[in-house]
Amino acid sequence: MRPLPLPFPDETEAPHVTELRFPTSGVTVRGSFELNEFATLTPENLEFLRLYIRVRGNLKEVERVLGVSYPTVRARFDTLLRAIGYEPELADPQAEILSSLERGEITPDEAARKLRR
Repeated sequence: MRPLPLPFPDETEAPHVTELRFPTSGVTVRGSFELNEFATLTPENLEFLRLYIRVRGNLKEVERVLGVSYPTVRARFDTLLRAIGYEPELADPQAEILSSLERGEITPDEAARKLRR
């Protein structure tokens, strides 16, 4: 079996499945069926989702496994969210400052100054 050929060139809408075959019973069902939002993910988004699930939703662990920066992981996560129909929430500036502090990107003094603004 092969994966679905998605995205398909020059197509902007999700495909409709017209036949389901159940190998064990030999039953075939014909009709018009919609694929769910996960079935139409690009291979890159599907790979990211699988990793995200494997590390139980820990973006810091995704960062470690992929060997990329946290902002890159967040950007890929936001891309995944959009692909399944959700608009990513705007980042909380205070949380971003605290995350930068936790990662050692800024000093405690810098964090305190930024939090006071």
